[in-house]
Amino acid sequence: MSHAELEEWLQVEGRELLRGLPQDHLDLRADRERRIESVVDADGVSRGAVEAGHQRGLASVFGELEVKRRAYRAGGAANLHPADALLNLPAERHSHGLRRLAAIEGSRGSFDDAVAAIERATGQRLGKRQAEELAGRAAVDFDAFYEQRERAAAMEGDVLVLSCDGKGVVMRHDALRAATAKAAASSTTKLATRLSKGEKRNRKRVAEVGAVYDATPAPRAAADVPPADDAQRASATPGPVAKDKWLTASVVHDAGEVVAQVFDEAQRRDPAHTRTWVALVDGNNHQIQRIQAEARARGTPVQIIVDFVHVIEYLWKAAWTFHQEGDPAAEAWVRRHAAGVLEGRATRVAGSIRRAATIAGLDPAQRAGADAAAKYLTNKHPYPDYPTALNAGWPIATGVIEGACRHLVKDRMDITGARWGLDGAEAILKLRALTSNGDFDGYWTYHLAQEHQRVHQSRYADTRSPPPPKERRPSRRAAPV
Repeated sequence: MSHAELEEWLQVEGRELLRGLPQDHLDLRADRERRIESVVDADGVSRGAVEAGHQRGLASVFGELEVKRRAYRAGGAANLHPADALLNLPAERHSHGLRRLAAIEGSRGSFDDAVAAIERATGQRLGKRQAEELAGRAAVDFDAFYEQRERAAAMEGDVLVLSCDGKGVVMRHDALRAATAKAAASSTTKLATRLSKGEKRNRKRVAEVGAVYDATPAPRAAADVPPADDAQRASATPGPVAKDKWLTASVVHDAGEVVAQVFDEAQRRDPAHTRTWVALVDGNNHQIQRIQAEARARGTPVQIIVDFVHVIEYLWKAAWTFHQEGDPAAEAWVRRHAAGVLEGRATRVAGSIRRAATIAGLDPAQRAGADAAAKYLTNKHPYPDYPTALNAGWPIATGVIEGACRHLVKDRMDITGARWGLDGAEAILKLRALTSNGDFDGYWTYHLAQEHQRVHQSRYADTRSPPPPKERRPSRRAAPV
């Protein structure tokens, strides 16, 4: 054999050797399992009869295993298997190791790719539906994990930043919200077998995304934000950097519920409300209202800042009202008006743009971009209080939440041909958030403990399975010669 052939052969044949190791271990445990004198279930029913040799299968990362153990029985009641609790066996056939692989690979790429990756790594073949179901079960403790998780203290003076946004996910019809489903049912499509451009509008459900992070204040001047050239960029004071970032996303919960989750995380970080809380928004009025309502309910002052990048985009729309596409003068025009907004003159900038469009004698269609920018700047007053934000060193851009929408939602949920059910989409969003937060390993330890409680401990009296009987140790006295 060449070394490549040897590697391939050992990968296949070695799996049987590895499978034999846990199988021998399980067989040895079955042989050594001792009878427990008293086994009582959660309803107080005692199990008086005991039968050895009861079997169950376990599909593991090594292959198919057979688990033999004693069954504690009582008439009219389900059998109890204390040995299962010691092993923390899952309720379903597939092991926690396979479930973990399904969670990791299923959140990384398509379920077809996940099935192929699991087979390459373990030699075990799962069905696509099985991989999806295992990944779904793996995400059930997401909310409880973060509710009990303690946060390390932030550096003194760090600002606490909250942000929310949404991203559409193409769903199966039964997973759409009622209004969207109604609109989809009444719409027509150009083709029978696929959606054409613009036809996904009524096929999506918004995944609400939330972010919380700490940032050390970095005071800046207006000139530091949009440097005009490389020399200014090199001398500009850098803005605050996000650290200890936490993300969440959901297609089940609406914007108000996700905003509440974001505030819960912020509350865990600053229970006494001694830090400055800053909410970065993209200008969505409903989002702003939900943040204000949540802040009032909790008695927490929150500084709301509209994303400066959105302001720049509106200014560019206005610039093309007065300049030809690609005209370098448009860049200077945008820079001048952006500086005015950063200096706290947003409403004056809006008035200046409107006057310029009127003086130019533009009709409503021609001045649409200018009017949109002026309206945005006027309506969002006083949230673009950039002088205060820059002097205090707060962030003024929503790059963290924009990146989260792309990474958590678009990169996985918007792959070619994906049509999501509600439970599957929710599970994958949770798993991707855990990975992005760097918490997957800690979560998995917590999840296994919760599984042990749900599947095993909850079935016994006092929610605790009986310990195995102690073995009698032989005497240490020397044997006679």
